[in-house]
Amino acid sequence: MKLCNICHKISATDKDHLDCIQKRSIELEDADFKNSIPEKLNLSKNTHELGVEVKAILEYLSKDKDES
Repeated sequence: MKLCNICHKISATDKDHLDCIQKRSIELEDADFKNSIPEKLNLSKNTHELGVEVKAILEYLSKDKDES
């Protein structure tokens, strides 16, 4: 028995819980996807064709990325 490195609860095996491993990998994938959105959309060229709401969301996502 060992403690899970992710949730710090007792694990019956000598490894981390599978649920914890999957949750962490999904969180990392979401962060990578969120950080890559502005590059995928090429914001410098296509912003004049987008609606105000979409521009606000994209600006928020790119601002959040810059702070990281």
